[in-house]
Amino acid sequence: MAELKDFAEQLVNLTVKEVNELATILKDEYGIEPAAAAVAVAGPAAGGEDAADEQTEFDVILTAAGSSKLAVVKLVKELTGLGLKEAKGIVDSAPAAVKEGVTKDEAEGLKKSLEEAGAEVELK
Repeated sequence: MAELKDFAEQLVNLTVKEVNELATILKDEYGIEPAAAAVAVAGPAAGGEDAADEQTEFDVILTAAGSSKLAVVKLVKELTGLGLKEAKGIVDSAPAAVKEGVTKDEAEGLKKSLEEAGAEVELK
């Protein structure tokens, strides 16, 4: 029982980057896809189709800078083409849109990059 409690504590204390790495290992090594499980549990949207399949444009929303604010500011600057002051403004005003109206693949790529920098991100 003590071993399980220690394991649970390790899981709770993972950084966003470590959680992403764990998800990748689970997918590559064991065929487990956490995102797919969440969709399966949520079930289909009204009308019998998955709402994510219908959506063609996504907004990448920075919900929090996390512990590596400087790294996130630099990445937002790079991703948006804004100046350092404007990028810092986006990070400081989180939740804030980093990019709007992008494709699913682009949105997921941006989300992954931002999470690897330590930020908290959601797609809408």
